[in-house]
Amino acid sequence: MGDIDMINRDPNNINGHLGTLIFTDVIGEVEGAHSIDCVYTCSYKCYECWKGLCYKIATLCCGICIAIEWGCEFAAIAFCHIWCISPCMKIVDINCGLCSRIYRLCIDCCCTPCYESVGGIFHHFGKK
Repeated sequence: MGDIDMINRDPNNINGHLGTLIFTDVIGEVEGAHSIDCVYTCSYKCYECWKGLCYKIATLCCGICIAIEWGCEFAAIAFCHIWCISPCMKIVDINCGLCSRIYRLCIDCCCTPCYESVGGIFHHFGKK
């Protein structure tokens, strides 16, 4: 198990759609509709404080259990792929390869001589 990056915790940008979730990404007062400065400042501080606090409490209460569940889920997916799906796909690949060879033999034996004969007839029509 490698070290984890404690600074960049989303290196693959899997949650980039969330943006930064900073106050100005959520609340924006247009020109002509401004609240009192102290209300806007206090709102900013309350938003940032409660967003961080609620997120930390939610991850503290649920994060480890949810991580365990997702670990089990992805382990089950890996197990199914390794022990069931990939071998089944190999069987399908082998059988389709055989069917392809049989189909090609039938076409080569039955159809190709007819097509070559008809092609030869039309080939002679083209000569002057």
